Amino acid sequence: MTAPLPRAQPPPARARVRLWRWRRGPLRRRSDALQAWTGLVLALAVAAAAPAATVIVHNSVHGSLRAGAAADARSRAPVDAVLVRDVPRHPEPGSEEARHTLYPAEVRFFGPDGRPRTGQADVRPGLSAGSTVRVWRDAQGRLTDPPMAAGEIRSRALGWAATAGVAVALTGAGAYGVTAMVLDRRRDAGWERAWADTAPRWTTSV
Repeated sequence: MTAPLPRAQPPPARARVRLWRWRRGPLRRRSDALQAWTGLVLALAVAAAAPAATVIVHNSVHGSLRAGAAADARSRAPVDAVLVRDVPRHPEPGSEEARHTLYPAEVRFFGPDGRPRTGQADVRPGLSAGSTVRVWRDAQGRLTDPPMAAGEIRSRALGWAATAGVAVALTGAGAYGVTAMVLDRRRDAGWERAWADTAPRWTTSV
């Protein structure tokens, strides 16, 4: 009666020595060298692509936003408007939050045709009815947002540039992770096959 094959032993623990896959030796496999080279190529690719992507995206977004702001400035105009009713006060007057908080309020202004109109605009809290505020209107006389300021354009462009750089880095890390996972599965499968060939001779010799 043939004795059953013993269960395959777990593969040898992966060495923790830094850069061990670059060291020549009888235990280094082709897949180890392939993984090492893949990591090096991806690291160099990310190091070159991330700054390039950051600059390209920044310039593209910055130019696009500047052009949009210039077009808005040509089609929109600032006008004075009068508050129809009081604006609620901020719960913490004088605070940092109050200085950056705007409340929607009904205002009266004149359209391009010279006729009075009403609309809703975001204004500072605590203003009383009859106060004059500056609003923006479009060519049709509708209230709209002001053209994007230079600081906001710069901030948005930097945000998109940083996102592009991080995306490149994450793509490289993901590609390396997938490669390592595939190679690990192949190594484990190879270990199982080698154990299946060796186990019968090992059990017979014992």
